[in-house]
Amino acid sequence: MRMTVRRLTRAATAGLVAAAALTAAAHSAEAADTLGSAAAGQGRYFGTAVAANHLGEADYAATLDREFSSVTPENEMKWDATEPSRGTFTFGSADRIVDHAQGQGMDVRGHTLVWHSQLPSWVGSLGASDLRTAMNDHINGLMGHYKGEIHSWDVVNEAFQDGGSGARRSSPFQDKLGNGFIEEAFRTARAADPAAKLCYNDYNTDGVNAKSNAVYDMVEDFKSRGVPIDCVGFQSHFNSNSPVPSDYRQNLQRFADLGVDVQITELDIEGSGSAQAADYTKVVEACLAVSRCTGMTVWGVTDKYSWRSGGTPLLFDGNYQEKPAYDAVLSALGGSGDPGDPGDGTLTCTATYTRTADWSSGYNGQVTITAGGEPISSWTATVTLPAQQSVSSLWNGTPTRSGNVMTVRPSWNGTLAAGASTSFGFTVAKNGSDAAPAVGTCTAS
Repeated sequence: MRMTVRRLTRAATAGLVAAAALTAAAHSAEAADTLGSAAAGQGRYFGTAVAANHLGEADYAATLDREFSSVTPENEMKWDATEPSRGTFTFGSADRIVDHAQGQGMDVRGHTLVWHSQLPSWVGSLGASDLRTAMNDHINGLMGHYKGEIHSWDVVNEAFQDGGSGARRSSPFQDKLGNGFIEEAFRTARAADPAAKLCYNDYNTDGVNAKSNAVYDMVEDFKSRGVPIDCVGFQSHFNSNSPVPSDYRQNLQRFADLGVDVQITELDIEGSGSAQAADYTKVVEACLAVSRCTGMTVWGVTDKYSWRSGGTPLLFDGNYQEKPAYDAVLSALGGSGDPGDPGDGTLTCTATYTRTADWSSGYNGQVTITAGGEPISSWTATVTLPAQQSVSSLWNGTPTRSGNVMTVRPSWNGTLAAGASTSFGFTVAKNGSDAAPAVGTCTAS
């Protein structure tokens, strides 16, 4: 009961924040396109890793809130942070990130449930039977705390060795529980939160090689036997010694062909200038070419806080200025750096939300799309629902869904004269939350 109350309180707070931000968020004619809105126009999310201790920095929070549609806690959901003593969970820092994300209408990726690193010392001291119990208790405790609030979980992280063997990595779980620990973790995770996407996540698997082949074989086996796995995460840490592989897209596609989503989960590319920008473009274009590549996450907001800060690997420099890599990513996503510039020929629209009917268990919402100073032939808008709510019907628009985010495009009503308006509507089941949805920026073509 305590956790249910906590989630309802969080959702109500998030709804108030989101409602207050609707007007500012909706006016794409007055603000530049962003990574999140441009990615949403492609039916994908664009996220970043977040550290709770930086959320109090104004420029950090402002850049995060403006640009990204998904967050991954950098360290705050790892085992040492959430269960430092057996059976005693601490969620304060992770809650802070989730609260902030929900207040901005962002999805959350959970990272990570079972990993050989950042384990408290007590885990390694357990015998096999106790370790199995502790692993399952940890999954249930962490996922139970956030049930219904996390879009995707990295259930098992980095379980395969580097090099050419394709063998499993030595870890307390592998050494004491054997190969079956990964399957058991996924089955436990599915029972803990059936609505969450369950991912396997690893690095140096971006191209076809012995390590990615081993992961591929595992996923193929899981799918053939009904082991619950929904997605595979590719960390995609690149530099001059480990560049973007020439078969990157083909590798993403072969995993997607197994029937799982693929996600780029920890993207950073060391370098600067046009060379770095070109590499980021390759990654984005590869994801867009694979229909089941559902989104991309860069591993940090600003170079100055990156784990590879000396290599300046991110899209914003230490002063939060956009780098050439940012412009390249935005362009590859189909966005524009300044859509509201008068006279630049860029097509614009705005999206505004109203609740048109309300009853105890649900409500009807309406989003009005208004063309800017030029006629448009199509539009795209995003609606992010509070975690508990669900849409039962939608009219005058064509939706695609990713978690609690709907990306809506026209059904028959895409063409608008300058200044003209149309709308789409939807019916929502409240499921205990009366919070308002958040409407993202409108994009026009």
